[in-house]
Amino acid sequence: MALKSTIFKAELHIADLDQNYYGSHALTIAQHPSETDERMMLRLLAFALNASETLEFGRGISDEDEPALWQRSLTGEVERWIDLGQPDEKRLKKAANTAGEAVVYAYGARGAEVWWQGVSSQAARHGNLKVYAIEADTMTALASLTERTMQLHVTIQEGAITVSSEAGSVEVALKALQ
Repeated sequence: MALKSTIFKAELHIADLDQNYYGSHALTIAQHPSETDERMMLRLLAFALNASETLEFGRGISDEDEPALWQRSLTGEVERWIDLGQPDEKRLKKAANTAGEAVVYAYGARGAEVWWQGVSSQAARHGNLKVYAIEADTMTALASLTERTMQLHVTIQEGAITVSSEAGSVEVALKALQ
C-alpha cells in the first residue's frame, strides 16, 4: 500500500517592501511521503519570495514535468518556473526555455556547492535563469517552524528576509549564484 501525502495548512502573510507586495494567502500543502520538512518549508519560502495572485504549487516531487512552483498567464504560458534543490543541466535548460523567468533555490549543504560547480557553465547560457543557495543551518531553522496548521509572516526589506511564526523566527540569507 502506497503512503499518502501529509496535508498542511498555512496562512502566509507577506510584506515585501522591496517589491511593494503585501498579501495573505491561505495555502494547502501536500507533503509527499519522500519530501522533508526542510523542502516543504522552502516551497513556502519560495512562494513568499515570488508571490503573486497567479503563483501556484506544481506537482513537484511526484511529477518531474512540473516545477515546485510556477506562474502561468491567463493563456497558459509559463511566466515563471521555480525549482528547488539541485536540478540537472537538462532540467535547467527546460526551465529556462519554457518560462520567461526561471528561478532555482539550491540547498543541500556541501552538495549544493558541488552541484553548482558542475552546472554553472551550462546555467550561464541562460540569461533568464536566477540561482540562489540557502545554507543548511537556515533550512534546519525553517523546518523547526513546521506545524500542521501554520501562520507564517514573511517580511522582506532591503534584501533581508525574516520568516516568523508562534514557533519562532528565522533570518534567511540567500546567496545569489547567478
